[in-house]
Order: sequence, then structure tokens, then C-alpha cells
Amino acid sequence: MASRNCLTVLVRMFAIPIVHTMQIAARLFSAIVTLLITWTVVFGAMRLAPGDPVLLMLQGTPISDQAMDAARAKLGLDRPFVVQYVSFLTNAVRGDLGDSFRSRQPVTSLIAAEFPYTLQLAIGGFLIGVLLGATLGIVAGLRPNGWTDTLCMTLALAGLSLPSFWIGMILIQVFATQLGWVPVLGSGLQALVLPSITLGLFLAGGLARLVRNSIIDVMAQDYIRTAYAKGLTTVRVVAKHAMRNAIIPPLTLLGIQFALLIGGAVVTETVFARPGIGRLLVLAVLEKDFPVVQGVVVLTTAAYVLINLAIDIAYGIIDPRVQA
Repeated sequence: MASRNCLTVLVRMFAIPIVHTMQIAARLFSAIVTLLITWTVVFGAMRLAPGDPVLLMLQGTPISDQAMDAARAKLGLDRPFVVQYVSFLTNAVRGDLGDSFRSRQPVTSLIAAEFPYTLQLAIGGFLIGVLLGATLGIVAGLRPNGWTDTLCMTLALAGLSLPSFWIGMILIQVFATQLGWVPVLGSGLQALVLPSITLGLFLAGGLARLVRNSIIDVMAQDYIRTAYAKGLTTVRVVAKHAMRNAIIPPLTLLGIQFALLIGGAVVTETVFARPGIGRLLVLAVLEKDFPVVQGVVVLTTAAYVLINLAIDIAYGIIDPRVQA
């Protein structure tokens, strides 16, 4: 009997890591498939869009047919669609995103120059969204169905419903133009305040609702009542017992939203005239600069997939039951 129990323990010790490793491998495979599908759709959509990149580059400058053909050959647009596609995938895997049609600079250099600004904005918006959303959600969840809950959820709904460009313009008018507290333009920390609030309010709204529901569900569990029966304070019960389990559902939203903040800051960067990959992407689409568009999509989709993969792995660390 003792030997059988030892064997069972050993099997469980080795089986859980193996199963967890297989789950990670399956998610990696799913991530690769997702990236392949996304890159394929973007590549095909750009080629099917009306307009000739060479004509857009010339901006109405007259050119002969021979010069037009030479320009298309230089950009690789004269090659068959399949050849261009295979070349794009091969180079993307190696980290070579090609050269911009318009500036003839490496796409990696263009993105590297703009990405820090977008990353600053995404981190600022993420911090504002997490702090505001978690605060509203916890307060509403601890006092459900009262005036506090109603007020917090009204603010959360406003953050979800109001358009980002409208919020941005209102913030500029009030805090920059009338009060003069913060500048609109610039690259310092003060110039990042209003764009971060504009970008973070949407995240705060969704996070607050999810945290509230999670807190209400967890606070109704038996182990929470047991903790109160032991004489623990509300702060200790929430911080030590409730939040560990309540944080798992919002963790998914945070992973998804942070990746979306990186790729979806186009409106905020436009309203506040900030540099970033959002503005770079808009200009590249208008000019049909295929390599730049593809490079930005490669970056944003890779960030989205990798962050969600990290969130899946974090599940197993926060809640070991996920590994089983």
C-alpha cells in the first residue's frame, strides 16, 4: 500500500508539469497560427486596396511608362502576388520588415523612432485605467446595490461610452486652455497626463465593472465568512483573501487591453498631435506604404499575442488549479 501511494504521488508530481508544458505548447502553436492569419489578411488587404503606391509617391509628377515600370520593379511590385507574400513572411520571421516605399528608410528604424512615444502613452493609459478602474470596482463591490455602487458604475459606464476624441478635446479645453495646468504639446511627463487620462478611461470603465462583479462573487464565499469570524478586518480580508481570487477574471481584460492600447492609440495621438506608431500607421495607409503598414501590424499583433500568452502562463502561477 505504501509503495502504491508513493507511486501515485510521483505520477502526480511529474504529470502536472507535463500537462502544463503541453498547454503552453498548444498556446504557442495557437499564437503562431493567429499571427500567420493576421499577417496574411493585412498583406492581402493592402494589395487589393485601390491606388498605385508609385503614383502616390510621385504626388502627380509626370512620369513615363518605362520609368513607372522601373519604379515598380525596384519596389518589388512587379513580382507575382505569391512571391511577394512568401518574401514578406520569410523576412518578417527574420525581423527584416523591408524599406519604406516613400522614405526608403528601414521600417524597423521608423518604428523604433516612433514606438517609445506610443509605449509611454500606453503605459500611462494603462496605469490610469488600472488605478481608477480597480478603485471604482473595489468600492462598488464592497458596497453593492447602494448609492456608492450606482455612482461608481455610472462613472465606469461614462468611461466606456464617451468617445475618446470627445474626452480628449474636453480635457484640452478645460485643463490646458482655460486652467493652464498642463501643456497640450510636448514630450515631457506633464504633456503625457491628458493623453493618458483620455486613453485610460475606456480601460477603467470595463475593468471597474469586472472587478465589481468579481469582488461580489468572492465576498460571498464561505472562506471569506470564516475569515471575518476569526476577527480579521475588512482591509485584511480583501487584501489577503479576496483579491487573490478576484483578480483572475480582470487579469484577462488587462492583458487584452494593454496590447490594444499599444495598437489602438491612433485617435489619442491624433487629437493631441503626438508622435507614435498610430500616426505612422495612418500616414502609411493613406500613402499605401505597404512595408510600413505591414511592419506596424507585425509589431502590434505580436505584442497582443505575446501578452496574452504571458497572461495564460500567469494563471497557473496565481491559481495552481488552472494547471490541473
